[in-house]
Amino acid sequence: MEYRQLTQEEFDDLAGRILYEDNHLLVVNKRAGEITQGDKTGDEPLTETYKAFIAQRDAKPGRVFLGLPHRLDRPVSGLCLLAKTSKALERLAAMFRDGGVHKTYWALCCALPDPREGLLEGWLARNEQQNKSFIVAAGSAPKPARYPEAKLARLRYRYLRSTDRYHLVEVELLTGRHHQIRCQLAHLGCPIKGDLKYGAPRSNPDGGISLHARRIRFVHPVRQTEMDLTAPLPSSWKGL
Repeated sequence: MEYRQLTQEEFDDLAGRILYEDNHLLVVNKRAGEITQGDKTGDEPLTETYKAFIAQRDAKPGRVFLGLPHRLDRPVSGLCLLAKTSKALERLAAMFRDGGVHKTYWALCCALPDPREGLLEGWLARNEQQNKSFIVAAGSAPKPARYPEAKLARLRYRYLRSTDRYHLVEVELLTGRHHQIRCQLAHLGCPIKGDLKYGAPRSNPDGGISLHARRIRFVHPVRQTEMDLTAPLPSSWKGL
């Protein structure tokens, strides 16, 4: 298996975005606009880019294994966890599914949340054609009969601080639903900066949204040690 040759600039950039690596895991700082897995655009996903990086760095012949136990939406930045072995991939996928991975996000919002912190619960339904989620009922019960496909979404949030125009909100995901943070914060009246799909007034210059996977905590799937990793903020998040 031959992978494309990276330029020195690409190689150095990818190396600089590695936040943790061992024989089983690779944790990188994803940029807004990068895709984590292949889609209809045909753009190269981050998994394939880092396969090429590992093959080039380690002069590795043959196939490089790199699995994706979770995904980040294209316009979102931050921590992306990759598995370098099939054992790690299988165990991490189970941990994500069973709630064994704790994810914290930072969001720059267009309005100040009221109240400043709280628990958001609601039933989310997904519109495939629009690639968008909608809250079809507030609260945790009962599920609305008109939307049998709806899934319960839960998160905790708290206001941290403000810039001149935007407000930084920390989010702890309690469930992992399609566009959950974007949808629930918009429903609270606090759309995320740059997120036109959910009510932001203007786009970001890079086409992304100001939602960043800031911190991830989990038990190493092989070594059984506690892992607690934080991703630096994008350079565009000035003043934070």
